[in-house]
Formats: sequence, C-alpha cells, structure tokens
Amino acid sequence: MVELDPILDMDFVGAGGVVVRAREFDSRILAVEPVMGDSAVLTLSLPPGMAGSLRAGQFVDVLCRVEGSYDPLLRRPYSIFRADPRTETMQLLVRPYGRGSAWLASRPAGTILDVLGPLGNTFQVNPRSRNLLMVAGGVGAAPLVMLTDHALADGRNVTYLMGAADADALLPASYLPSDVEYAVATDNGSKGHWGFVTDLVPEYLRWADQVFACGPEAMFRSLRAVASAHRLGGKPRIQVSVERTMACGLGACLGCVVETKHGMQTSCVQGPIYDMDEVVW
Repeated sequence: MVELDPILDMDFVGAGGVVVRAREFDSRILAVEPVMGDSAVLTLSLPPGMAGSLRAGQFVDVLCRVEGSYDPLLRRPYSIFRADPRTETMQLLVRPYGRGSAWLASRPAGTILDVLGPLGNTFQVNPRSRNLLMVAGGVGAAPLVMLTDHALADGRNVTYLMGAADADALLPASYLPSDVEYAVATDNGSKGHWGFVTDLVPEYLRWADQVFACGPEAMFRSLRAVASAHRLGGKPRIQVSVERTMACGLGACLGCVVETKHGMQTSCVQGPIYDMDEVVW
C-alpha cells in the first residue's frame, strides 16, 4: 500500500486581511460512483480528525494532473458533498466541464490526489430557523446535500428543489435522506416541473425560514427576480454559494472576484457564501 504524505499546514493572510490556514495533503480516491449522467461522486480519504471539522459550504482545491506534469497548471475547486468522521472520508461531486474536471472524473479508485483545503466560509443557519429551503442547479447540488445532512441532524425540516437540463442530470433521490421533501424541474420536461427550478420557489417562500442556493449565475438572477416578486420585507433571507474559478484558494490570483455592496471580494476567502442581497449581479 502506498503511504500518504503527512499533512502540511500553512498560514496566509488572504484578501481583506483574513487569515487562511491552508492544508495541503495527499488523498486517495477510495470509490467512484457514476451519477447525474456524466458526473461522478468521488470518495476521498482525509487526514485524521479533518472530517469532523468540515462544514457545509466549504470547498477544496485539487490538482487535476498527473504527477510530474504542469498541465493543467491551476487547481480546480470542488464543494464538499459529504463528510464522514467515522471513516475519515469526504465526497466530491465532479462533472467533466473542462480538461481538469474531466481528468478528475475519470480517475480510478486508488489514485492519489494533491488536495488543498478546507477553504472558504460556510452557510449560516439561524438557531431559530426550523424550515430550510434548498435550491440547487446542476452540480450546485453538492454543498446543499451536506447542509441538508447537518440540518436534519439538528432536527430541522428540509425541502430540496433541484433543476437540470434533463432527468439524467438530476441528483437521484436516493442520495438524500428520506425525511427530505424533494421536488425537481427539468428544462425539457422529462421529469418534474417543465421549466426552471426557480419556478418552484414561490410555493415555499412563506414556509421557509431561510433559503440556501447553489448553481450557475443565471439561476441566481432568476432567483433574485422571484424573491423580489414574492418575499415580504426581504424575508426569508437567501444565502448563495457562488461558482467561480478559485484556483489558489488564498485570495492571491483574483480569479474569483465577486462584486458586493461592500466592494470587490475574493470569493475563495471572503466567500463563496454570500447573502444574495449583498451581491451586485
């Protein structure tokens, strides 16, 4: 068996003066599960004690290239799908958008990866919130699955809405706990509502104490329009996890900048979770 290298901890002062404790470590792919058409759920090993510290909304940066190569040069970011402290593992949901993610999605079990993380901030659930609404688009399902697990463990109610191009690209219901209400929308009407996932949101806004969303920016724009038309007094609040190219994870490369009402921010350090009303779309 190949021995994994020890964890390497590094402290950096990131954007906005935020101290980032970056952890670079080797991780072994333990299992690969095809899902959502062309995507895969990868189960990765973690250093001892790390799984229990991971929180919903955080991500890791992975070097998606063979050892000794510099192509692709930059790391690829992936939201944490699930983490299990009992087995010291985490799962990533990977869709082959480009060369890096295509390489990672095709790796077999046993592959050793260079991983940096956990990075970024986390979803914030108000202690008084009982009913949580998740709104996912495509691989934006990943961080909301972890948030759902934590919410149910705390005794909260969860409704999970997901949109995709077609039925094959949807997250199978088996990946969610049975206590979750799961409703879907597809662009071609092959399953669930024929249209956008945001079409389903108005039905749940008065029920929800908080809303959490992750997906492409077009989905966020649609969600903002729906919220403007149906929310009362800006309630419920909506937190979004933005999708950006977060290659360094430390706020240095500026590839993930987001414009907010408080100025430009690097989403890998000061995000990726934002209050939807604070982002300038």
